[in-house]
Amino acid sequence: MTPPLNRKIRWGVLGYARIASESVIPALLRATNSEFHALASRDQAKLTVANSRYRIPKTYVGYDSLLRDPEIDAVYIPLPNNEHRAWTIRAAEHGKHILCEKPLGLNAAEVREMTAACAASKVTLMEAFMYRYTDRIAKVRDVLRGGELGGIKFINASFRYPLDRPESIKWKPELGGGSLYDVGCYPINFIGMVADENAGKPGSGEARPESVSAEWVRAGGIDVIFSGLMKYPTGLIAAAHSGFNAQKRVFAEIIGTKGILEIPETYFDSPGSLSLFIDEERREIPVGKSDRYRCEIEDFADAIRSGKPPAFGLAETLRNAEVLDRLIAAATAQ
Repeated sequence: MTPPLNRKIRWGVLGYARIASESVIPALLRATNSEFHALASRDQAKLTVANSRYRIPKTYVGYDSLLRDPEIDAVYIPLPNNEHRAWTIRAAEHGKHILCEKPLGLNAAEVREMTAACAASKVTLMEAFMYRYTDRIAKVRDVLRGGELGGIKFINASFRYPLDRPESIKWKPELGGGSLYDVGCYPINFIGMVADENAGKPGSGEARPESVSAEWVRAGGIDVIFSGLMKYPTGLIAAAHSGFNAQKRVFAEIIGTKGILEIPETYFDSPGSLSLFIDEERREIPVGKSDRYRCEIEDFADAIRSGKPPAFGLAETLRNAEVLDRLIAAATAQ
């Protein structure tokens, strides 16, 4: 059932993961059209800690109990990557709208199954790429649509950092760990967004590489460093990089026939600037501070209330999963 337009969306959170405790739950409390209604965890100790930090109307030991709560409209899923598919489908079967952390599924087949389940249950599903809700990305799109770069010929995008928490689930292959699933999916998503803009079909998810190649270094069953190369039918070539074993680098550049755009801190919502180079001239484009998690939640909640799709759609999510599948296959074949 679609809630009335004038009622706040009541949210449940499946799991007290770090991203939930530090980013999404605080954003739910800031959101103007949402209420943090319930938290579920398999660990009662985590619920106790969470309750001491937030005033949570309801807590549940176990995720099924939360999904049976008729007062909850939507759920946020920050569980390990290998659990996204099962709990998204189960939430859909209970009639809950779902905002699920990236990557939505471990492969394109899972994404198709999850999408079909949500369509059958008539609930809204979105992959939580919160960076798409920043002023930084809005400014990138403005430059692309303004035509100042000319035809886009090359994109280089990186997201790496030293992962120094040995207990992190990101080290565990059985949970869907690895740098590509954790942070490499961001450069892939960004490249896809720019490629759609370059093709004149923003948000369509239609721009797909005609060929890919990839290299990675694996340790403990996961990739600790990854680089992929993609060639598009338009003549665009794009490179994506991720990793856990080197110093932090969050950066992208878009190179066209007329200019170059540099995007530091590509996926963050901090203030700063983009650097636009046209011939010998350099111009700084100011970027304002954003509240990416709140904006993501508010857009998703508005989509539920209006019955319209959210700003970030499933066509791009499926495209991302398909490209990830191809890159993994290419790296494995080396």
